[in-house]
Amino acid sequence: MDWIDSDDIGFELFKKHPDMNPLDVRFTDLHKMILELDDFEGEPDQTSEGKLEAIQMSWLEEYNDK
Repeated sequence: MDWIDSDDIGFELFKKHPDMNPLDVRFTDLHKMILELDDFEGEPDQTSEGKLEAIQMSWLEEYNDK
């Protein structure tokens, strides 16, 4: 996975943190959580606020559907 794979990353974050509300996570913490995912291969400095927001919204969708 890379930074553009927002749906996949959101799903993986939901699986790893099913009870955590994504809206309560600061972008700095979200960035760290993404880097810690097993299948994530993106470079730490290749993201943007927009990409992090897209990932957060994908995670939120999974969270709201539980």
